[in-house]
Amino acid sequence: MRKKIIAGNWKMNKSFDEGMALVSELSNMIKDEYHGSAEVVIIPPSLYINSISRMTADFANISSGAQNCSNHSSGAYTGEISASMVKSCGGKYIIIGHSERRQYFGETNDWLAKKVDAVLTESLNPIYCVGETLEERESNVHFNVLKAQISEGLFHLSAEQMANVVVAYEPVWAIGTGKTASTEQAQEVHAFIRNLLREKYNETVADHLTIQYGGSVKADNAVELFSAPDIDGALVGGAALQSRSFADIVKAMA
Repeated sequence: MRKKIIAGNWKMNKSFDEGMALVSELSNMIKDEYHGSAEVVIIPPSLYINSISRMTADFANISSGAQNCSNHSSGAYTGEISASMVKSCGGKYIIIGHSERRQYFGETNDWLAKKVDAVLTESLNPIYCVGETLEERESNVHFNVLKAQISEGLFHLSAEQMANVVVAYEPVWAIGTGKTASTEQAQEVHAFIRNLLREKYNETVADHLTIQYGGSVKADNAVELFSAPDIDGALVGGAALQSRSFADIVKAMA
């Protein structure tokens, strides 16, 4: 059975006090209202990971993680953080290759492959993001784009390593725009990604891979999205910044 994961990416938002208040509210809501099996992952600015890990230590289904890491383990790389630093602060997941990292910081598939390796070396779980722009979808090359992102970023891994990877499909045209891929569009891409894994590895790897959907996920569209057979959760952006909206998305998985 595939693991279901709902992850909240705060991006560059929330002061420390605001973030701690959000986690406190969310934890209480999940404790009181949610009794499903999905793992909830809070992904704040890296400064807050240690505090959040400590706050949620007693919640078996709440984890934390980072929005990015270096492909280096240590050294003179001012401003960077390593996967081992995330691990030492209690983080379990690291987002790799978010479209904003690709767009604003020029991260390539080859570069991201090295970051995936760095995360796996520390026995953490990379959440590897893929997705097409509106122009690529309208030009009908989006499957080629997705195949390149998957194959160049992940297909150097063994089947055993792939078991620790989460893939997040985030159509770039739906991130922060209020637009959401239809359930049919999202399911089509998720099935495509799963089939790529099946062709590269085997049925077991493909069937056990967690594939999240991201792109303006909200409580009012989450239930329908989660009903699709190949959608195993969500990587949530804006709605993760409010405890009520994020908790309602978590509840939708149940």
